[in-house]
Amino acid sequence: MTRFTGGDDTLALEASGAVRTAFHTIERLRSRGAEGRGLSAGALDILIRLSAGSDDGISIGELAQAAGVSSRNVTGLVDTLERDGLVERAPDHRDRRSVLARITPAGTAWLESFRRPSQVAMAAVFQGFTPAELTQLRHLCLRLAENQQRIDAYLNQPDGTTAHP
Repeated sequence: MTRFTGGDDTLALEASGAVRTAFHTIERLRSRGAEGRGLSAGALDILIRLSAGSDDGISIGELAQAAGVSSRNVTGLVDTLERDGLVERAPDHRDRRSVLARITPAGTAWLESFRRPSQVAMAAVFQGFTPAELTQLRHLCLRLAENQQRIDAYLNQPDGTTAHP
């Protein structure tokens, strides 16, 4: 690592590598559990977001923004979930041009059957962490996400130019 940095401090790069490794660990565990039940990790994320949302549903655009992915990606995931009977589309009564996605009773039941095995798996991954450590880890991860949003805003100036930090 020192050779790569030219002798500069390697701590940020080492932390980045550790975060990447932790991310892959969690994603492998999550997606293994979801795929074993017929859903990709992305579809699972959408289903969870819909279960926590309004009973009326959530627009594709809002789901995409919340998940940090494109509307096209979410449309494909909703198509899959709808085909499986876990999600349905409904008209948006506030905007006739918009369609909402909402979880079905079958989707709620699917999540209920997934919840306990998921909780057991996460407890195993985070074994030995104190509540204070988990709180701090959550806080630090959210700070990373906030920093990324700040960098994106800086790099994508409203006038269409790209800046460099």
